[in-house]
Amino acid sequence: MAEMRFGGKVRSLRRAQRLSQAELARRLGISASYLNLIEHNHRPLTAELLVKVAEVLPVDVKALSGKNDERVVAELLEAFGDPLFENLDVIAGDVGELATAHPVASEAILRLYQAYRDTRGALENLASKVSDQGALSGAPSRFPSDEVSDLLQRHSNYFPELEAGADALARDASLDDRDGLFAGLATHLEDTHGVHVRIDRASAMHGALRRFDPKTGVLALSEVLRRGSRNFHLAHQVGLLTQGTVLGRIAADPLLTTDEARALCRVALASYFAAAILMPYEPFLSSARRERYDVDLLGDRFRTSFEQVCHRLTTLRRPGAEGIPFHMLRVDIAGNISKHFSASGFRLARFSGACPRWNVFEAYLTPGMIRTQISQMPDGQTFFDIARTVRNHSGGFHAPHTSYAISLGCELVHARDIVYADGRDLANRGAFTEVGPTCRLCNRLDCEQRAFPPVQHPLIVNEHVRGVSFYAPPES
Repeated sequence: MAEMRFGGKVRSLRRAQRLSQAELARRLGISASYLNLIEHNHRPLTAELLVKVAEVLPVDVKALSGKNDERVVAELLEAFGDPLFENLDVIAGDVGELATAHPVASEAILRLYQAYRDTRGALENLASKVSDQGALSGAPSRFPSDEVSDLLQRHSNYFPELEAGADALARDASLDDRDGLFAGLATHLEDTHGVHVRIDRASAMHGALRRFDPKTGVLALSEVLRRGSRNFHLAHQVGLLTQGTVLGRIAADPLLTTDEARALCRVALASYFAAAILMPYEPFLSSARRERYDVDLLGDRFRTSFEQVCHRLTTLRRPGAEGIPFHMLRVDIAGNISKHFSASGFRLARFSGACPRWNVFEAYLTPGMIRTQISQMPDGQTFFDIARTVRNHSGGFHAPHTSYAISLGCELVHARDIVYADGRDLANRGAFTEVGPTCRLCNRLDCEQRAFPPVQHPLIVNEHVRGVSFYAPPES
């Protein structure tokens, strides 16, 4: 039987439950001295004892697995890659030992570094306002969107209560007819909540796409919304009105530190509910498998957009009925990542910029066309990705039109189950694109798009020799 050393995690979980070593040892049926050796990694935690620990504490066995260690190690390496630590000889082995032996201290270091980054950003914002002679309003210590993203990732972007709520509403409102979905939702709102739905001219909406007035009970939707978008906005409002208790309970997570973050979380969860209404879990998963995850075809079948389908594919994590574990990114033309989630193990830099070799950035070179990529990370992990630009429709000639690039990917082992891999030689390593989470964490010195030196190597400059990268000149 395999033996695993998770002493630091056992210790932190025991302390979180306010248990003494003696008490936990009694519940596990071992001696306190043996537990002490386990917690200090002087004795291994066998698989049998691991299962018992998970039952006694209690905790999901996944919380004791190496996946979380990998995340913490990656984020610690990214933090220690900051120029602030330039003169410290921090190596991956040190960071790995820290994450395994002292998980709580590791998380504390990450929080401190995040606070440092937030404070530095707030000071830069303040300095910019001073130089522009603008109003000196306080800057947030951390963006609410970052906190909400962390919460979604913690829940693996799957919320069974909202899935159940969507299924129940679909039964109560008889929403089996996809073509009659809008009418069914509108009738349900009128009958159960006294809310009247109407379509208003764009000029009357004053730039809004959806506006609900609780006093009059009127939900106004803009005429510029096409059928799929009208359905989504209507279902979103239904979620806010019918799932308030669930939304509030999830948004009360201590991870969300401001009212703005909690409000943004409720909005994100209402959108999750709307997607579950438009793309019910079982029919959608069945269609996704049958059509081999053809995003455009799924969008046509369920009357939803390319982005909505991609996002819904990341939420198919129901135990025993799971879809392919995908990661998803939404990036604007300036490189700003406004939406991200990963169930595939794909690691996105948390504190710094992204790798320009990802196909999500190249998607802007061929607007509207799907691009595929087999990418390989520095640690050898391989992924299959698709990327395409999308353009939001928001009105007439003078209305602004925004465009994004959407990337959807999974581990290469799942690529054969995806229609976009047809015709690709998945075994040809020469066709792999070498990418990284960020320059500071990537040790490929010969990358022609390197912007910063890697944290693992000192900066050596030979002024007489120029290689493909300024940070990696060839030997003279």
